Amino acid sequence: MSDNTEASSPRLLDVRELEVTYANGAAAVRGVNLHVDAGHKLGVAGESGCGKSTLALALLRLLPAGTKVSGEILLDGEDVLTMKWGRVRAVRWAGASIVFQGAMHSLNAVHRIGDQIAEPILLHKKATQAGAKTKVGELLEHVGLPAARAEAYPHELSGGQRQRVMIAMALACDPRLIIADEPTTALDVMIQAQILRLIEQLVSEQDLGLMMISHDLAVLSDTCDRLAVMYAGRVVEEGPASEVYENARHPYGKALSAAFPRIGDAASRFAPRGLPGDPPDPSALPTGCTFHPRCPVALDTCATEDQALRDAGPHHRAACVHAGAPLPAQPTSAPATAERTP
Repeated sequence: MSDNTEASSPRLLDVRELEVTYANGAAAVRGVNLHVDAGHKLGVAGESGCGKSTLALALLRLLPAGTKVSGEILLDGEDVLTMKWGRVRAVRWAGASIVFQGAMHSLNAVHRIGDQIAEPILLHKKATQAGAKTKVGELLEHVGLPAARAEAYPHELSGGQRQRVMIAMALACDPRLIIADEPTTALDVMIQAQILRLIEQLVSEQDLGLMMISHDLAVLSDTCDRLAVMYAGRVVEEGPASEVYENARHPYGKALSAAFPRIGDAASRFAPRGLPGDPPDPSALPTGCTFHPRCPVALDTCATEDQALRDAGPHHRAACVHAGAPLPAQPTSAPATAERTP
């Protein structure tokens, strides 16, 4: 993922030709290149099964034993894949921190939430008990909870509150990079907005880098500077967030964008277009372009020839034979049409 306008910025995270293959032979991530600079926000979009969460886990070596990982993951110039384990443990909190999908279910039921947030602070920041307690209170207030909730047990909090506790924990050691995998899962719309504003504020004020993973292009385009769309383990489109959302040059990116209703667009509200089928099994990928079995504008060559990312506009690239021009009209899927029939 390249952007010449950002070449002089500090390269906080630089992922080069990343490949992840699970022990069962599933190629979950294939040749991914992307970067996040300090003060910038990258959104990674795609359906479930496209490799987004595997990518997040790979960045801090959290994948299960037996997984083959190759390429480079440079964090502040250090390759995470060649670090010794002691260094990796330190980097996981102070260098980069992950807010996991469904994190609200990850709290220990028998410990107060304040103690759980304080644990990484005591371990990595070498703080005193009093200092850690003060920090915990500040973090809880940052994510919209009273400092007094530090004394609560997880079962005493709502699902949304537990999710905010996990976000506070991810911020506990002042990481330079935040990797957020569906950070607003299970939160209502108002709390989602608060969390997204909080993350944006932290990135701006503390010069953090952000990688946010989601299936929701609308949220990513509103929050992030750039978007990378993943399909079958590859980045198939990347560019400025608003450009990818409003003017996708890959049929998959366009389908993701069209799947969400838009304010002021009655047609999209009543008839958001679906995309038939599912992402392919990563252990049995189709030949050629992996998207061609689901693509409404595929050519005969797409079944035999894979496509590399190519220019689709200023700082915008797409892995599609149609990337150099506006996409041909895509027919509405049959299931969606059937549902609208009176």
